[in-house]
Amino acid sequence: MSLIRINNLQLAFGHVALLDHADFSLEEGERVGLIGRNGTGKSSLLKIVAGLVQADDGDFKRQSGVTTAFVPQEPQFDPELSVFDAVATGLGSAFELLRAYEQVLEEIDDSPAHMERLHELQSRMEETGAWDLQYRVETAISRLSLNAHDKMHSLSGGTRKRVALAAALVQDPQLLILDEPTNHLDMAAIAWLEELLRNHRGALLFVTHDRAFLDSVSTRIVELDRGRLLSFPGNFTAYQTRKAEQLQQEQVERAKFDKLLSQEEVWIRKGVEARRTRSVARIARLQTMRSERAARREQVGQVKLDLNVGERSGKRVAELEDVSQRFGDKIVVDHFTTKIMRGDKIGLLGPNGAGKTTLLKIILGELQPDAGTVTLGTNLNVAYFDQMRAQLNEDATLVDTINPGSEWIEIGSQRKHVMSYLTDFLFSPERANSPVKSLSGGERNRLLLARLFARPANVLVLDEPTNDLDIETLELLEELLQDYSGTVFLVSHDRQFLDNVVTQTIVAETEAGPGQWREYVGGYYDWLRQRPKSFAKAVDKNEKVVAKAEPAKPKVKLSYKEQRELDGMQAQIAALEQEQQNIATQLSQGDIYRTQPEQAKALAQRASEIETLLLQLLERWEALEAKADGS
Repeated sequence: MSLIRINNLQLAFGHVALLDHADFSLEEGERVGLIGRNGTGKSSLLKIVAGLVQADDGDFKRQSGVTTAFVPQEPQFDPELSVFDAVATGLGSAFELLRAYEQVLEEIDDSPAHMERLHELQSRMEETGAWDLQYRVETAISRLSLNAHDKMHSLSGGTRKRVALAAALVQDPQLLILDEPTNHLDMAAIAWLEELLRNHRGALLFVTHDRAFLDSVSTRIVELDRGRLLSFPGNFTAYQTRKAEQLQQEQVERAKFDKLLSQEEVWIRKGVEARRTRSVARIARLQTMRSERAARREQVGQVKLDLNVGERSGKRVAELEDVSQRFGDKIVVDHFTTKIMRGDKIGLLGPNGAGKTTLLKIILGELQPDAGTVTLGTNLNVAYFDQMRAQLNEDATLVDTINPGSEWIEIGSQRKHVMSYLTDFLFSPERANSPVKSLSGGERNRLLLARLFARPANVLVLDEPTNDLDIETLELLEELLQDYSGTVFLVSHDRQFLDNVVTQTIVAETEAGPGQWREYVGGYYDWLRQRPKSFAKAVDKNEKVVAKAEPAKPKVKLSYKEQRELDGMQAQIAALEQEQQNIATQLSQGDIYRTQPEQAKALAQRASEIETLLLQLLERWEALEAKADGS
């Protein structure tokens, strides 16, 4: 039975139609992942479903009595509430019962009236299950690494998001609506959240750009594309296959339509004699086709990314020998040794607060450790992507943010006008002089990437670059970093992004003791397979959740270049085999060795080269096929 049903829904901001006669329904028990480009209206749709925003037109029906909880991207709380009280507000009247019971307990009173009140509250708590609710609040707080006694006004934006998530989860609603739930969560918390949502009895509607999370949680993908809602059964991997087929079919149909329209436009412009015999119906059809073509909303373009590497660094970027660092009684790094070479792509993994930023500062020479030695390489030019976007001046324009004082940008050997450069990142020329404060979260991240890539750098430090980026931009960023010849340090909780970019990981092994860091080859799932069994069986609750939630390594999507390479291999192999056959035919004519000995020698050498090339191509083909199949 449908919990909600949307028919012919319309919503527009200015002249942009975010929802254009959209249809959608959500059934009981479904877990729907809503995806789409930044700025297409995903958050607006969530707010409509949550009852916080009204559409401009269309029908929206909700099943009577359905309980709903909504966690926005930027949740708001009373700043004076404690974390426990903020989470417990999700319990509604049960929260008031808990507070009343605690107040009575605090009173020092042995009077019969007081004891009667205490017993009455205890009975009501048993009847309503309030004891279990209190346990659920404490569990959610623990799992999301929150301090129950902290005041809300002292928390960062990311921690407030975790509090809001906990407040929604304790309600156990029939419909749970989440806007970017994984942002600012560490991997253990994400794994715990995945398991909880998979076991959630109610329906789920959520927006995320975390592809591994989508694969793990969703039973259906709904894409908001050019104002319409398109449904794809299954998880994100299944969606990718179906979407590629759909786009190919759409391209074919549009090409047929445009060809017919072109033919009709030629017909209408024919000479006087032809126009005398034209039919009214045909003219009407042409006018309809013109209207359809004008109304067609083309697919949104893709971000064009390019990196300015500048001069190469020395072969050695940094070498740490027996480094230790502590802050007060807290050990952050304990006798850690490593060597970072040019071209390494390093992922730093660990729970929030483990010290990833501190270790990065030590590696880059920005912080002198308490003990041990750090040797930096030569000619290091470091660029930072700041997770908290502190680099952005809210009142500056987009143009001034990218390149203050100049209209031109040098990207390698290419010189670009700043307006053209902003267009590469999907910012229209009309918005170039808009202030930064007018941008959404995803647009700010795109602007930070544009600013980062406009400066030459042979070392990139990326702190949570994937937050708020849409999936297509994530995939383009992955491809760019794969081809980047400099050194990359990546802090991210996006498991698939890590797997597709990094060549090694440095992991905070908190189970082995405070400040313990270890190196592993490969990305996140490689670390899960390689780590010592004693860690995998650790008693620590978060570690048990990660181990339990470890999926098989997901199917890896080939990059654009790899897919083109794979698509062209069959023709390459066929051409080489044909050349090989032609050479064999020529050499089979015995007199060539007598009449043209040099030519025969060259052909024999070429035949040997082809044999080597074919072996290399076949090996590469097998490797790409295996990567695409996830084997």
